[in-house]
Amino acid sequence: MLQPISCNGYNIYFNENGYKKIREYLDEKNHSKVFILTDENTHQYCLSRFMSNMPEDFTAEVIEIEAGEIHKNIETCSQVWQVLSDMGADRKSVMINLGGGVVTDLGGFVASTFMRGIDFVNVPTSLLAMVDASVGGKTGVDLGPLKNQVGVINVPDILIVDTDMLQTLPPEQMRSGLAEMLKHGLIYDKNYWAEFLDLASLNLDDLDTLVRDSIVIKNNIVMQDPREAGLRKTLNFGHTLGHAIESYFLQNPEKPALLHGEAIAIGMILETYLSVELEQFPQEKLDQVTSVILSYFRKTEIKEEDIEPIISYLKYDKKNSHGNINFVLLNDIGTPVIDVRADNEKILRSFAYYKGQEV
Repeated sequence: MLQPISCNGYNIYFNENGYKKIREYLDEKNHSKVFILTDENTHQYCLSRFMSNMPEDFTAEVIEIEAGEIHKNIETCSQVWQVLSDMGADRKSVMINLGGGVVTDLGGFVASTFMRGIDFVNVPTSLLAMVDASVGGKTGVDLGPLKNQVGVINVPDILIVDTDMLQTLPPEQMRSGLAEMLKHGLIYDKNYWAEFLDLASLNLDDLDTLVRDSIVIKNNIVMQDPREAGLRKTLNFGHTLGHAIESYFLQNPEKPALLHGEAIAIGMILETYLSVELEQFPQEKLDQVTSVILSYFRKTEIKEEDIEPIISYLKYDKKNSHGNINFVLLNDIGTPVIDVRADNEKILRSFAYYKGQEV
């Protein structure tokens, strides 16, 4: 049995033990009403599994939102707030967010602000949500194409990771979560990174352990720096350029849809290249990082005319201060460096490096 993880203000429980704990929690709290927030995919593929693990007399109102990052906005929040109000939610209600990172981010924000805050529980159903969005209490929504510009830091009462939910995911969604797991190895633990050098040899039990280990890494970082004053910034490795690429592709319908993890995978290659230029990261390790990432993620075409508008998105990155764009780079695998500045010329060279990779 995977052991629970104690976080700042809540616990993460796994699989069957998780359902046991959520049943105990709901019994003890005796909420006035229970709401379950899903998107159309998790409603179809995950809700019945969740309900089958609840008591026979368990009842809940299900609120469904449209799936996808494009719907992670204040308009969707307004709709959910209105539904809660129309259905008689009060301050003693609870919202169970059953879904990927969009559902848990948006649902946590909606619950934290409805009537100045009601209880919420997260049940992440995607690999990305389990290893990334599940830890740290970041909730919020996008502002137009700008990622996570509006939100609050607030933790759920309890969080359940049911790894069987991963069987409902298409391969590209599994890869999207894998990007964050690779990141955790690169910024924190070279031994964890080494586990991914031959993923083909791993079985489902190994995946369970890797998921838990990834959550532990993120939680260790967050526990030491809950308000992102220093160390927690390292979790943004690959995200400065990755978020800019994600935002740019989101705004351009003629571009292929990029999942979060796919954009972060590109960002990690670009920022590892910058690490060679600015932090003496070893060239042979850049080659290894690039090779590993491109063995899991298809190479995305980024044209010359795309690069300048992508760079223009960097000014919205939340790590910036006093007008400076700050990167998280690597001195070595497991040894990150925060608040590094890179000029546009070096950023352009990083794109040229990515473009030149053979697949």
